[in-house]
Amino acid sequence: MPTDWQTRESLTLAPWAMHAAESGGRVHEESPHPFRSPYQRDRDRIIHSAAFRRLAHKTQVFTGYHGDYHRSRLTHTLEVTSIARTLARALLLNEDLVESLALAHDIGHPPLGHAGEDTLDLLLRGEGGFNHNAQAMRIMELLETRYPHFPGLNLSREVLEAQATRKRDNTAPAPLLETQVVDAADSIAYDTHDADDAIELGLLTLEELCELPLVADAAARSRDRYGPLAGVELRRAVLHELVEFQVAELVAQSRQKLADGSIDSVAKVRSAFDGTDGKGGVRIVAPTAALSSGKKQLEKFLFQRVYRSPQVMAVRTAAQENLTQLFQWYCSHADELPAGFRSRANQFGVPRSVADYIAGMTDRYLELDHKRRLGSR
Repeated sequence: MPTDWQTRESLTLAPWAMHAAESGGRVHEESPHPFRSPYQRDRDRIIHSAAFRRLAHKTQVFTGYHGDYHRSRLTHTLEVTSIARTLARALLLNEDLVESLALAHDIGHPPLGHAGEDTLDLLLRGEGGFNHNAQAMRIMELLETRYPHFPGLNLSREVLEAQATRKRDNTAPAPLLETQVVDAADSIAYDTHDADDAIELGLLTLEELCELPLVADAAARSRDRYGPLAGVELRRAVLHELVEFQVAELVAQSRQKLADGSIDSVAKVRSAFDGTDGKGGVRIVAPTAALSSGKKQLEKFLFQRVYRSPQVMAVRTAAQENLTQLFQWYCSHADELPAGFRSRANQFGVPRSVADYIAGMTDRYLELDHKRRLGSR
């Protein structure tokens, strides 16, 4: 007799969704849980991991800025999860798998946001570099040690394959719709919420943002819906509309593609992506050409005005110097690494193990450890 979760999935999921009963299992075989599906277990393992908890104190974008308004990696992750679940439910996908993928998508990020990632990548130039998506895979398969019989979290193969896709592993299978949904939700979240944080921190104004067609259209729709608005009320309405509009467009576009392509199985989802259906590769969950153009304009604007602004770059440079100094100190004092990282240094080398250790730090722990090891600047 099917278990409760199997019955629920058979009644609620579309044929193009990834049913947990069809999962490829885990690298290390485990007995089934009596009432949790494999993807529910994945979600719980991610939430209970140390890497996930540390996201609360890792920078999303704005390194060194005091205040409680702007996003951390954790709040960004929760916002991505919220958007992804909405998309998944509208498309009759596996919400448990989507939630697992969304909650895990940024666990490989080091402290200091992209500044930390860029610095570690430079420091590991002769060791294969550093990428947060590849680091997430190391956490999933190796670095988390929560179970006595295997390293890592032993997540389902579908979660691992999604992460392999994110780190651009060409050997990974074509992405499931659940993977595509999380990628789309991530893009919506960081475009919109980075703009919100930048306005709150005074790096740009809503008026400047509204010069972009995508944002101007959102402002016009907000005024049509609510009447005259200004200040914080207008900003909140515009940002809400930006998310709402993009989600609605994705749902409509994806449903149309599913119908046009006669997609009625996971196999057809994969063949549509890799082009083996003879029609050329396509992501089913993807924005329209017009929306994609608007998003590119917004991202270019944010890159120039926010991510590479003099204010952000000044703080970023100082933080990168601290990370570099601490990395070099540990490479010269590898005996000071925690035991697990010392033992792995024999297999992966000291620089990689030092990077594993530092990548797991939060922003504040990095600062405290730098002071402890190298003194105040």
